[in-house]
Amino acid sequence: MDASTPSATTMTVKDTSLFYGGFRAVKDINLHFRPHAVTAIIGSSGCGKSTMLRSLNRINDRVNGFRVEGTISLGDQDVYAPTTDVVDLRRRVGMVFQRPNPFPMSIFDNVAFGLTLYAPPKRADLEMMVETALRASALWGEVKDKLRRPATELSGGQQQRLCIARAIATRPDVLLMDEPCSALDPISTLKVEELIAELKRSYTVVIVTHNMQQAARASDVTVMMNMDEADRAGHVIEVGATDDIFTNPQHPQTEAYVSGRFG
Repeated sequence: MDASTPSATTMTVKDTSLFYGGFRAVKDINLHFRPHAVTAIIGSSGCGKSTMLRSLNRINDRVNGFRVEGTISLGDQDVYAPTTDVVDLRRRVGMVFQRPNPFPMSIFDNVAFGLTLYAPPKRADLEMMVETALRASALWGEVKDKLRRPATELSGGQQQRLCIARAIATRPDVLLMDEPCSALDPISTLKVEELIAELKRSYTVVIVTHNMQQAARASDVTVMMNMDEADRAGHVIEVGATDDIFTNPQHPQTEAYVSGRFG
C-alpha cells in the first residue's frame, strides 16, 4: 500500500438497538468491522440487515422516528454524538446502493460531485482524482474517451462501478454496499466482486447480500442475522470467518440458512 492509499479504519457497534418509533427493528448488536477485510451480512429478508448497514453512516436519519440506542464508532468517533458532522461522516463512510443510481449528469461530473462539495480542488487535480477513482473502480479503460457523455448511457454494470468510483473518490475510510449486485447480470456481478477484492486493500468494506455464493466468494468475515419470532427484532446469530461459517457453522439457524433449508 503506497503513501497515496487511504488507511482503512475500524467500525464498532456496541450494545446497539435500532428503532422505528416504538418498534425495535434490530436489537443487541455487537460487531467489530475489521480494516482491510470484507464483512458480509447475510440473513433472511426482514431481519434488519439493511437497517443495520444504513445506521453506520446515518442514512436512516432521513426516516421519521428512527433512533439508536447504544454506540456506533468510526475509529474513536461516536457516529451519533451531537457534535458529529454528518456530511463529513458520509464522506468517510461511503455507500453504494442496491440499484445503480448515477446522477443525471456526465460520467466525469458524477465522480467529481463529492470532491467539489467539500474542498473543491484545482481543475488539474480534480481531473487526476476522477481518473484515479475510475481506475480504482476498474472503469477507466471503458469510459476514458467519453467522460462528457451522460452517465445514464452506461450499462447497468458500468453504472454500478461508476457509483463505486463516486463513493471512493472522496477517499472514505469505510465502504458500505447494500446488495450491490442484485440488479446485475452474472458477468457484471463477477466484475464487481473482483473489484471488491481490490478495494479491501484500501478500505474497510461491509456488504449486505442475499447471494450465498457471493458471500462465500467475496467476504473474509460473515455475520449471520435472523429475526426473533417473539418480538420481530433482528439480531446477530453468529459471526465468524467466512470459510468457517459456510463449512462448519456453530448455530443450527446458520447451518439451515447457508445450506438453503430456510431463508
